[in-house]
Amino acid sequence: MVKELSLEEYVKSKFGGIRYRELRKLYDEVRSGRLTLVDVNPPNDFLGHIIRLEYSLWFWSVVAVTSVTILSVALSDYVWLLKYVRYVFGTIYVLFIPGYVTVEALYPRERDLTPLERLAFSIGLSLALVPLIGLLLNYSPWGIRLTPVMITLTAYSILTAAVGLYRKRQALNSGYTLK
Repeated sequence: MVKELSLEEYVKSKFGGIRYRELRKLYDEVRSGRLTLVDVNPPNDFLGHIIRLEYSLWFWSVVAVTSVTILSVALSDYVWLLKYVRYVFGTIYVLFIPGYVTVEALYPRERDLTPLERLAFSIGLSLALVPLIGLLLNYSPWGIRLTPVMITLTAYSILTAAVGLYRKRQALNSGYTLK
């Protein structure tokens, strides 16, 4: 059976002397930038950075959305329900992911942009990048077809996400905090 506790009850039961008001003040100070919390045990190498989800969850989310999109496109002719999955994930894959990984690579520290700015830049950059990729494909021998577009967008997204992950690791090593 799952216990239902408020945050205040949980804090009192786990931390005793710390109250909800003190945690709220702490949260407000971190949010306003007056206080920065740092990880006392950061990952030592790039592999550790990739494995720890608090540092790389965004990367693995991009990989997951890309994988689900590719699978739903490949299998939607055989399973009719996958067409709806294809529509939803295909929209995210085309209109959000290319810009999002570009923003993550360009601005590795979270304090560089607010979440709303990241969202707006992600959508705007995707709307600019995807037609450019299509234009490049138009002048290639493969043309603008489903398979070349999927391969190119996947390669761009995964490679740019890897660059973003590396830059976030470098920002962490250079003494900057990510939040």
